[in-house]
Parts: sequence; C-alpha cells; structure tokens
Amino acid sequence: MKKTWVCRVCGYRHVGGKPPGECPQCSSPAGEFILESGRKQFSYDGRELDVLLVNGSTHASHNVNTLVQWAEAAFRKERIRYRRVDLNSVKVDHCWCCYSNYDEACTLPCRNQGDEMHLLHEMLLNSKAVLVASPINWNGMSARLKDFLDRTTCIQNQQLTRGRAPCAGKPVAILVAGHEDGAFKTAYDIFHYFQEMGYVLAPFGITYVTHGGQYNTVTDSGFIKNSRKTEQFTKATAMNLVRAMRLNLPKRFGKIEISSE
Repeated sequence: MKKTWVCRVCGYRHVGGKPPGECPQCSSPAGEFILESGRKQFSYDGRELDVLLVNGSTHASHNVNTLVQWAEAAFRKERIRYRRVDLNSVKVDHCWCCYSNYDEACTLPCRNQGDEMHLLHEMLLNSKAVLVASPINWNGMSARLKDFLDRTTCIQNQQLTRGRAPCAGKPVAILVAGHEDGAFKTAYDIFHYFQEMGYVLAPFGITYVTHGGQYNTVTDSGFIKNSRKTEQFTKATAMNLVRAMRLNLPKRFGKIEISSE
C-alpha cells in the first residue's frame, strides 16, 4: 500500500510503503519522516505539567534526540508528568517585536494568534520546570529555538507592564549536543532568556557533548550514543531538575523581587 511521508525538516513528500533512508532534498535521516495521514494538530489540554521538555533541534530524531531520550528515561523512572515538544513539528513564527513600539504593545496572550506559540506560552505558564535541548549551530542555538525563545518576551514583559513574574523561581535545565565548538556558549545563551523570566538553574543543570572538528559529522551519532559518561550526566541533570521541581521553589522563595526588565 502506498503511503505519503513528509520530512519534518524541509517538507519533502515521499510516496511509498516506507520512508526513504535519507531525504533526497535535505539529507535528513528516515526518522524525520512522518506519515502525512498521521499528522495531528498541535494541542494542549491545559493540565499542569511537571516538566516541559523542549527539543529545539531542526533534526528532532538526530543527535540531540539521544540526550532527550535519556532525559525521558529519567522522567519515566520518576513517574512525573512531562510533555515533549519537538519544535520542528510546531509552527512558531518570528517575533513581531511589538515591544519596540511601546512597552504595553507586547501583551500576554501574544498578539500573534496565527501560529501555535500561544499553546507553548500556556505550557510554560503551567509547567513546574523546563528542560531545553539544543544543537550547536555556528556556536549558538538553532534558529527554531531562537524563534521560540524570542517569543517568550510577552511572558518576560509582564514584569515591566504588570509588575508580576509568572515563572519566577521555577527551575530550568539545559542539554546541548554538537559537532565541535560552542557548547557552553549555547547553553548560556539559552539560560539568559530563562534567567530574564526569573527561572533558576537546577544544580548541575547543564550537560553538553561535542565530538570534534577533526571528524566527519557522520560519526557524531555513534560517538554520542556510545558515550556512557554523557548518558550518566544527562540523566543526572534530568534528575536534578526533578528534585528542584519537587522543592516547589516559587513557594519557598515567597516574595521574589523583580530586578530586570
């Protein structure tokens, strides 16, 4: 039976019994293909989450996915309620930069209701903790993740326009996988956004892995998957996030003083 498969990275459509081993348009592996008939509209039921897990990789089934799956194994072991979101399957537009017009123009809910970011805003507000995973693209995060984080401005801007910080005190952790340089810079760039919203970094809340520019990138997947130390550290970071989440830090802090825009 012929089926239509769609590449989540570039949108290439393939007709056949199974997806191609490699996308002929963008070279993504078979794991990036999904059945066109199996596509589901992105939704959120509004229930509270223990952890929102955001996979910011353009290739959601590739190297970053290895770290994400290790983190998921730790979450399942602790039987927490988490939601994994692969950004390459969610429609997130560029930020309109309403704030640049005047402070109060940047609102929550966001003025752009034409994509699916408003659902991610709700998830952030209703999650006790956040885990973000990113590749390294030219010494920084992926463009998809940058768009997502730019769009959190309407949450951060509540501090300036409403005098409240709805996410202050919540813990965050960060996972990074890449080929060569830029791992800690990428992690810090990501954390900067969350720090501006009042999040706190979980103890040992950053795990990263790189292989090396002297190798062909085709060897990265095997290197990462076989790195028992990286698996150990990734699961430790996930567990530290869970423990920080269970401390209910926003309540323990009591009143949190807002000191940034």
